[in-house]
Amino acid sequence: MITIDPKTIPTAKMQGYLQSSIGPRPIAFASTMDGDGNPNLSPFSFFNVFSANPPILVFSPARRVRDNSIKHTLMNCEATKEVVINVVNYDLVQQTSLASTEYATGVDEFIKSGLTQVASDLVKPFRVKESPVQFECKVTQIIALGNEGGAGNLILCEVVKMHIDETILDENGAIDQYKIDLVSRLGGNWYSRSNQGLFEVPKPLATLGIGVDAIPKEVRSSAVFDGNDLGKLGNIEALPTPEEVSIFVSNNFSVKAVLSADDLEKVHLEAKKYLNDDDVVSAWKVLLAKK
Repeated sequence: MITIDPKTIPTAKMQGYLQSSIGPRPIAFASTMDGDGNPNLSPFSFFNVFSANPPILVFSPARRVRDNSIKHTLMNCEATKEVVINVVNYDLVQQTSLASTEYATGVDEFIKSGLTQVASDLVKPFRVKESPVQFECKVTQIIALGNEGGAGNLILCEVVKMHIDETILDENGAIDQYKIDLVSRLGGNWYSRSNQGLFEVPKPLATLGIGVDAIPKEVRSSAVFDGNDLGKLGNIEALPTPEEVSIFVSNNFSVKAVLSADDLEKVHLEAKKYLNDDDVVSAWKVLLAKK
């Protein structure tokens, strides 16, 4: 067994050990608003429930290890003392990952991730319509745990209203753990699906996904694609070039056959096959070849 003194290794390495050994961790999909009314949406896996009476949730936006900067979520909670925490299930995990992209100030992650804003009843930040459980919260306390990169900031939130999608309830009105289908974070790119097991979602740390808003409307509105498909398509940093699309089609007989049928649904189904195999670039080549 190796023994580690946290003070002797880089913070990023220590963070990796912590995140890989302490889990699975639930995900707080935190919706906030700045003082000017601009929304922000970001996931955090340093999160849990700590009291039922009063109902208290705690999550921690940490200072960035690479440059010691703080996140918009923390700044907004400090300014407005309000947050909505939305739980993350499997149906929106890819869009949640896309929302974690570090877009510039003023970029709306709701739009980029393709998720739907719903007005809250008691706080200003929006709820995420697609989330099966949403907690409207008042921030009661923020505890800074340090001033260096990697230091957390505990945000204590009192739940003032809770919203539950009826479709996840059992015959007794309790939340059915199979129906809610929660996901949680582990180390690296690993997630856990509570009713099935481990899977990977590439984390967009150094890239800026084009966003769901950049996907053609006929694709966004297609019945073939679900939210996770759109999240994968929106997480690509740059679209394939026309030359790359042309080479792909010329070397792929099945794609040529689908395109020659001039049936948009068949094209979408062909692209869906590649998305199911996590081959997002090829899925985009199929979709772009239809133009």
